[in-house]
Amino acid sequence: MKSKWSLVILFVLALGGRLHFRTFAFGSNSSETQGTELKVLSYNVRLFDRYNSNRAESLKTKNNILNFIDKKSPDVACFQEFYHQDAPTSFVTKDTIIEIMHSKEYHERYAHKLSGRQNFGVALFSKFPIISKGNVNFESQLGNHNFCIFADIVKNKDTFRVYNAHLQSIKFEKVDYAVFDTEKINDNEQSSNAINLIRKVKNAYPIRAKQAELVQQHMEECPYNIIVCGDFNDTPLSYAYNQFASNLTDAYRNTSKGLGSTYAGGIPVGRIDYIFHSKSLGSKDFSIQKEALSDHYAIDCTVFVKDTE
Repeated sequence: MKSKWSLVILFVLALGGRLHFRTFAFGSNSSETQGTELKVLSYNVRLFDRYNSNRAESLKTKNNILNFIDKKSPDVACFQEFYHQDAPTSFVTKDTIIEIMHSKEYHERYAHKLSGRQNFGVALFSKFPIISKGNVNFESQLGNHNFCIFADIVKNKDTFRVYNAHLQSIKFEKVDYAVFDTEKINDNEQSSNAINLIRKVKNAYPIRAKQAELVQQHMEECPYNIIVCGDFNDTPLSYAYNQFASNLTDAYRNTSKGLGSTYAGGIPVGRIDYIFHSKSLGSKDFSIQKEALSDHYAIDCTVFVKDTE
C-alpha cells in the first residue's frame, strides 16, 4: 500500500511541474530602508479548544494561546475559528485580547449560536486606530461559517487595509486521518477512506476558488496598501493561492527559506496559512509557531513601508 501512495505522490509532483517551486522559499530579510512598520500575526485558534471534553485541559490550552499572543505582542492580530462567549463567562477570550493589545480597536464577524450566547467566526484586533471596516460578502452557498473581514488601520501617516480571511475548509473528520495510518486499517478500508477524502477535497476546492475571487475583486477597489492574513485551507499550488500571489507578495517566500508548515493536524498538507502584502510594501522576520496549541500554527511577520527618501 505504501508503494501505491508513493506512485500517487510522484504523479502529482510530475503533474504540478514548476508550480511546486511555490512550496519552497528562497527569501531573506529585506535590507531596504524601512518606514512605518506593522507586526502582524495570523492564527487559526480552533475555538481556543473550547469543546475539549476535559474542561481543565480546555482552559489550559486557551490560556497558553493567550500567553503566546501576549509574548508575540503584535500590532495587528487576525484570528480564524475565533470563539467568544458573551458575559458572564468563565471562558474569556475577546476581553483578554483587548487587554493584551492595550486597545479597544477591533472588528469581528460571527455565526451566532443563541444557546449559551456563543459566537463563532473571525476577529481582527489592532493597537492602532481603525478608521473604517467591513466585510467581503461570501454568498450563502460559499460556506456558512467562512468569512472575510477588513479594517483600515492608521499608523503614523500611513493607512493599511488588513484583510482577515477564512476560506472554505475540507472538514476533516477522524476517519479521514486514518488514510495516512497504514498499520491500523486494511487496504479496503484505506481505499474507501481515500475516496471519501478525495470527494471532500473536490467539493471544497471550487468554493474556496470563488471566495478567493471575491476577495481579489474587493481588493481591486482598495486605495491603500494591503495586507492579507488568513487560513486559506489550500496549498501554494492552488488556484486560491494564485489569486493572491499574482498581485501580492507572499511574506513567507519573501523572507524565509525552506518548505514551512502551518497545519498541525494529522494530515501532511504543509503551508495553508498566509500573510500577503502589497508589492509596494516590504516584509521581514517571518516566524511559524513551534508549539502546537491548535491544529494550526500561528504565523507572524513585520510588514513595512519601503522608504523611498
